Amino acid sequence: MIQPSRIYLAVAPIDLRCGIDRLLVLVQSVFGRDAFDGAAYVFRNRSGTRIKLVLGDATGVWLCVRRLQQGTFRWPRPGEALCEIDAQQFEWLCKGVDWQRLCASTKGLAHTL
Repeated sequence: MIQPSRIYLAVAPIDLRCGIDRLLVLVQSVFGRDAFDGAAYVFRNRSGTRIKLVLGDATGVWLCVRRLQQGTFRWPRPGEALCEIDAQQFEWLCKGVDWQRLCASTKGLAHTL
């Protein structure tokens, strides 16, 4: 079971043909973060129909992929490189729900880094 300490969305879309190693390099070189800090880093493709989550910790690395059959994943607008969201927002995101709209009506928007 994966239980990330934090969840970050990479705001800019990427080519999702890349695997674990390239995603870990992006986390370290582009975002300046420790790729093995127990946080989940979520990337999406340009069309917004697929996401990849990479999570590294002291024992190994998880790589998870999700594809929507209809619609697109709601993503933060360009601005900062990373956007931190909580577990509830991530659950809504994975279901294809407009989590930003729900957050605005419940407790405020996610914050960018």
